[in-house]
Amino acid sequence: IFVMPKNVFMKIVWKVVQVILSLFLIYAGVKHFLTPAFYEPFVPAFLPAKTMIVYASGVVEIVLGVLLFIPKYTKRAATGVIVLMLLFLPIHIWDIFSDTPAIGSHDLAIKRVPFQFVFIAIAYAVKRFVGN
Repeated sequence: IFVMPKNVFMKIVWKVVQVILSLFLIYAGVKHFLTPAFYEPFVPAFLPAKTMIVYASGVVEIVLGVLLFIPKYTKRAATGVIVLMLLFLPIHIWDIFSDTPAIGSHDLAIKRVPFQFVFIAIAYAVKRFVGN
């Protein structure tokens, strides 16, 4: 029986997580172009050109997702994901207190915030365990 060393197994696990995070970011970024009207309510009212901001954030998500696949840029991309998720965090917190949450309901808005921390933790782990 072949027993895989724990460090090799964990490297594989984090590589799979890296791929999932990459694909998720690329998918989410593409969705910004396919359904910008869904994302526009998340853009704070005081900012102009909501659609352009949605498209720009979609581009950033796609670029970071692609860069996560490139070993030379994995750590930088993971850092970028952390920064992006931290930038989005106030928007999701604001959504909780909004009269009409962009995500659809106060219940969903409350449930959404912890996922932001999960994405940050995953990006940090990818940076730590997978990045070169």
